[in-house]
Amino acid sequence: MPPISCFLLLTFLITISTLGCVVGAVGVNWGTMASHPLPPFKVVKLLKSNNINKVRLFDANSDVLQSLSGSNIAVTVGIPNAMLRSLNSSKKAADSWVHDNVTRYMPNGGSVTRIEYVAVGDEPFHKSYGEQFHPFIIGAAMNIQAALKKAKLDSKVKVVVPCSFDSFETGFNTSSEVHFRPDVNKTMTELLMFLGKLGSPFFVTISPFITHLETKNISLDFSLFRETARPHNFSHKTYKNSFDLSYDTVVTALSSAGYPNMDIVVAKIGWPTDGAANASSNLAETFIKRLISHLRSNLGTQLRPHKPPLETYILSLLDEDQRSIASGNFERHWGLFTFDGQAKYHVDLGQGSSSLVNAQNVEYLSSKWCVVNNNKDLSNATASALEACANADCTALSPGGSCFNISWPSNISYAFNSYYQQHDQRAESCDFAGLGLITTVDPSMDHCRFPIEIRISHAEFHRLCNFQWLILLLSTLLAAAFAV
Repeated sequence: MPPISCFLLLTFLITISTLGCVVGAVGVNWGTMASHPLPPFKVVKLLKSNNINKVRLFDANSDVLQSLSGSNIAVTVGIPNAMLRSLNSSKKAADSWVHDNVTRYMPNGGSVTRIEYVAVGDEPFHKSYGEQFHPFIIGAAMNIQAALKKAKLDSKVKVVVPCSFDSFETGFNTSSEVHFRPDVNKTMTELLMFLGKLGSPFFVTISPFITHLETKNISLDFSLFRETARPHNFSHKTYKNSFDLSYDTVVTALSSAGYPNMDIVVAKIGWPTDGAANASSNLAETFIKRLISHLRSNLGTQLRPHKPPLETYILSLLDEDQRSIASGNFERHWGLFTFDGQAKYHVDLGQGSSSLVNAQNVEYLSSKWCVVNNNKDLSNATASALEACANADCTALSPGGSCFNISWPSNISYAFNSYYQQHDQRAESCDFAGLGLITTVDPSMDHCRFPIEIRISHAEFHRLCNFQWLILLLSTLLAAAFAV
């Protein structure tokens, strides 16, 4: 065979061999549960600077969606759990939601804002919620799908329901018997039928960090893709890392339910950098780098070789100091970037460089901090600090946190400053019965940062504080107005 023919044949074979194994896309979760968030337009610049072209939102914030207009970033828009009841009970409510949060950003079927998914609820099957959302999930999803069809957007936008990993009866044993929890099984069967009919993927959270915290025999090495990790056996197969084991647990559950080939999207996966033992920037960097390397290797898993997740969304883009800490203080520290858009570590998310690009031209409050006045009687200082922490973010003071080892009264100063910054550095917010003192000398030390908040408008601050309350109010009003 002539050399040129050999070359063409080799090229053809290589092309054919790679057609069936496309590396899944990597995006980020963009949450807005922050007291002083970066302005949305700056966040979009941050996304584009780092070549992040997929983002998942937990709500349908109009400022955020507007800022994404024209960016060509693929968007998953979220519907909060609090709205499921009204959307289940009323087709008109679903029509209204789609019109206000999808159609207006995709006029005439276009893609001014490139919305790809509507996520109905956020882990509504999570054990902590009990069964309160179960009766509304399928109806809400069906009504949103019908509304998209009415708007002629159903071919462009898919409906999904993000599921928590605790939706499964068992995650880690040597048996291949994995099923959905008995309390979710009926609803989950209906959901899978709905998703299968539409060709929508199964959205699921996988969290090696939380699995490591909650499962004694899952080591840190196993969670971090380290070669020194002790392997685990599952379904007569051997696994070398927590991600593959978790992913194949999902595959097994879907197969048991009759959907062995359903596409899977990892809706949330990450590693926190503060607020708990083993929550650090160094370990987070190790995990994210090895996760992305594993995804890009295209190896897949034992049950789905050469077929990685359709998409994977890292939790998260930015730290959020208003995020619930019910499951742990680390919940406010998932960000690749700090709250003000500064990279915590280095990783290549697709920008072609190992260094992340920071947010630019961030406007901060004045260079002032609130610390304890050492010239005062501090016998009641601890009580004042506890009160401050109840209304601010002191998660860095948690055992294992970046500020856990600072001594008294520096930890009191940290609590005072957190409260002071979250309340826009108002003079009265550094009173604490005369124990507080405003200073222009940065009290940060070693790895413990005393932050200065981002400058936002007064109106924006109160709008953000009331956003979740407004969602609850609107869901109640919609249910009353559009009940059918």
